Amino acid sequence: MEDLVTAEFIISGLVQGVGFRYFVYRNATALELNGYVKNLPNGEVFTLVEGRKDLVEELYYRLKIGPIRAHVKSVSQKFYGYQGIYDSFDIR
Repeated sequence: MEDLVTAEFIISGLVQGVGFRYFVYRNATALELNGYVKNLPNGEVFTLVEGRKDLVEELYYRLKIGPIRAHVKSVSQKFYGYQGIYDSFDIR
């Protein structure tokens, strides 16, 4: 049985105006994760994902690097029990 989780990530640093949401979208869809990514008013990026735990963890490691023009300062993470609310990944 697959170990499914829901996770939230908040990415801080130079992460807005550098294609970060599209970077998250490309990586999350490549990893077959569902959820969404959005900019926050304080300059951070919020991501909620659902899927296999190992793939969610892989996304976390990719978020710590980010796209070439970004400068990721930190990525906070919270894991929850799998909710299964989303059936795709969106940019908001």
